[in-house]
This record gives sequence, C-alpha cells and structure tokens, in this order.
Amino acid sequence: MKILDRYILTSFVKTFFSVFIILMFIFVLQTIWLYIGELAGKDLDVEVILKFLLYFSPKLVPLVLPLTILLTSIMTFGTFAENYEFAAMKSSGISLQRAMRSLTFFIVLVSLVAFFFANNVIPAAEFKSINLRKNIAQLKPAMAITEDIFNDIGTFNIKVDEKSGENDQYLTDVIIHQKSNNGGNHTVIKAKAGELVGSTDSDVLSLILKEGNYYDEIQPNDYKKRERKPFTKSYFDEYVINIDLSDFNNVDLEEESYNSTHGMLKVSELSESIDSFSVSYNRKMGEFRETMYKRSGVTTLNINYKPKDTSVIFKDGILSNYNTYDAAQITNLALGTINSAKAHLGMKKQEFKGSIKQINKFEIALHEKYVLSIACLVLFFVGAPLGAIIRKGGIGLPIVVAILLFLTYHFIGIFAKNSAEDGSVSAFIATWLSTLIMLPLGIYLTYRATTDQGLFQFDNLIEPFKKLFKKAGLIRDKSKTE
Repeated sequence: MKILDRYILTSFVKTFFSVFIILMFIFVLQTIWLYIGELAGKDLDVEVILKFLLYFSPKLVPLVLPLTILLTSIMTFGTFAENYEFAAMKSSGISLQRAMRSLTFFIVLVSLVAFFFANNVIPAAEFKSINLRKNIAQLKPAMAITEDIFNDIGTFNIKVDEKSGENDQYLTDVIIHQKSNNGGNHTVIKAKAGELVGSTDSDVLSLILKEGNYYDEIQPNDYKKRERKPFTKSYFDEYVINIDLSDFNNVDLEEESYNSTHGMLKVSELSESIDSFSVSYNRKMGEFRETMYKRSGVTTLNINYKPKDTSVIFKDGILSNYNTYDAAQITNLALGTINSAKAHLGMKKQEFKGSIKQINKFEIALHEKYVLSIACLVLFFVGAPLGAIIRKGGIGLPIVVAILLFLTYHFIGIFAKNSAEDGSVSAFIATWLSTLIMLPLGIYLTYRATTDQGLFQFDNLIEPFKKLFKKAGLIRDKSKTE
C-alpha cells in the first residue's frame, strides 16, 4: 500500500471508529431513556440490566452504521479539501477517484461485515432480547401490565388505562376478565382505580380494586335458558384479588422459548417462512372462494328450482312463480344468507389482511438485510464527494449536512415501510426506495466533485434570464458599451 493510500485510510478509519462509538453511545442512552420506566425500581440486578442493553445494542447498528459512514466521509474529505490536501493531490495528477480507491475497498469490506452482522448477530440478539424481556415480565408482573391492552397474568386478563406511582403500582380504570376452568371468560370486574400490593418475599400479589362492579354470567344447565344470557351484578367499594405468583417467580432468565418474530430469523429462514406463509395464504384463499361459491346456492340452483319454461323465468321475476307465503320465505332465507355471507366476508377480510401484513413484514425484514450493506456503499459515495465540494471539515457544518441527509434518507424509509405493511407499496420498493433515491445523488455529487464544480451551478439557471433581459433592454451589454 502506498503512503498516500495509507494516510487517507488511516485518517478515515480513526474518524470512523470515533464517530461510531459516539453515535452508538448516544443511541444506547436513548434506549435507556425509553426503557428506564420498565427496568428501574423493579428490583432487577445490574447484570440483568446490562445484559438487556447488550442484547438490544445490535439492533441499533442498522441505524448507526449508515450515519457513521455518511458523517465520516463528509468530515474526512471536507478536512482534506479545507487543508488544500486535495489541491496538492490534483497538482500531482491524483484524481478524486484515485484518492477514494483505498477507502472504497474498506467500505466494501464494511458492507460485507454489515450483511453478516445483520444476518447472524442481530437475529441472535433479537432472540435474546425478546426472551429476556418476556422472562423479566413474568418475574415482575407489574411489568407485564401494559396500558390500554389486555394482559394475560395467570387466570386473569387485565386491562388498565394508566399506571402511576413509583413502581407503577397505582392503576386507573381497571377491567378484568377471569378465566373459568372449562374455558371462556364468564366473570368481568370493572373498577375506577386499583393498587398492586406485594413483596418479593411473598408468592401472592394482592390487587386492591376500588369503586367498581362485579359481573358474573350464569350458565344454567338448560341450554334454552342460556339464550336469555342471565347474569348477576354487584357493586363494591373495595375488592381484593389475590394472584398466585408461584409460577411467575419460578422463571429462568436464560430460558429461550419465544422464537416467532421476523427479527430473529436469518435470510434462509425468512425465505422459507415467506414461502410457507404464501402457500398457506393461497390455500386459504382458494378454500374461501370455494366456500363462498357454495354458500351462494348456485351449485344447487338446478336441483331446487326447475321451471317448466326457462324462456320466461326472469320475465316477471323468479318470485312470481311462487305464492305469497313461499315467496316471503324465500326472500327471508335469501336475506339471511346474504347477511351471513357479508359477516363471514368481513371476518375473512380482516383475517386475510392480517396474513398479508405478516408476509409483508417478513419480506421487509428480508430485504433490510441486503439494504444495509448497499446503503453503506451509496452513502459513502454521497458523503465523500460532498465533503470535497463543501470544503469544510471538523464537527460543525459536516454534522449539520450529514444529519439532514440522513434524516431524509431515514424518514423516507420509515414512511415507505409503514405503507408496505398494509400492502399499499411493494415490500421490495419500500425497503430499497431511500437507497435508490440516494444513488443518483451520489452519482451527481461524484461527477461534480471530479470535475471541480460547485454543489449547484447557478449560472446555467440564470443565463437564460440574462439573455431575456438583454433583449428587453433591461440589462446593458458591457462589451458593447466599452
């Protein structure tokens, strides 16, 4: 390796690792800020908290690495241009492409490592992180109660609107469904407020409910009486529910039983899952079409109705061939069939919508592994020529420019992926859109940097207006006046 290549590579690598460590530290602090409410005050060991942060950190790499490459490229090449080092290189016959050669090999290596990291390390860390959070939630039931959704805790499904207090022990607007031994939720308890009371030495967690109602659905032995849906209702000022935590406290934090999320899978596993889901979706769609066709009654129309003269079957309507009573019965039956089909169609529509969303999430996760490596290359060819053009190094202007570019890149990707989940946009287009937008920008900036042009050439825009004003006599021609 020549001295110049070694110098450029050393300068870039030093800045690269410094920026990466700083950005990773900032994003880890953001992670602590997001999850401090779940981790603090739960009597968790420092080792468990550090392990949680360690497992969560690899998920930040797809966000930190592209920003690091973009910022490092702008800073490094901006410093070279600001210190007239590029001018010295060009005077010696060394072009920008030649100066970028050693760094191009380095960025290609980083891209390959990024793909390996996204395909192997991030799924393993996601697997560890989700299982650890699940086990912590079982070990500390207060963490298992999430606001505004039903939470499964033992024999109860608990929903609260808001948690408060130092340890989230105070609950507001509590709704509890109690599971029965034979299945189903026949007991519903509603309360305006509640409080979780317990200690780490006890296997019993007391839930004290205040100002609420107790609804208990009665199940008579006579099935005809069940159609009336009888229930009992009672009011209470205070009601105490004791929850047995013996099963919760026997939790192994190293247990790894949850493995169904798409973030835990490698490329081969994602491809296999997508194929499996697609086959299942197509099979269910075929079964649904066949079921709806049979429920329409078209297959049995010739059996149930055989008119003598088919030429006049629809002249006065089919019902004209029946008496009033039979026509009314047929109409009511048809309306019932249609309403049932509409209800079934609406239910299946939501089910298929969920299936499509699941397939799209897996496809997005698959493409994201490839996008990360390509994005590293594209953002390097955006940042390096941009730094050479703006001719400013350090941590001032380069940081502002890099953040603006990266936020544009990042937000386009987020909006596109959110649209792809419900099928509005193809998963392939959504994941590659931001990178494809940055690609022509990188080509444009590289061309302008290699031809010693500025960021924007305003003369080409202003020149037509100058000619127009000269013809109108608003601007004097200096060459003629002289």
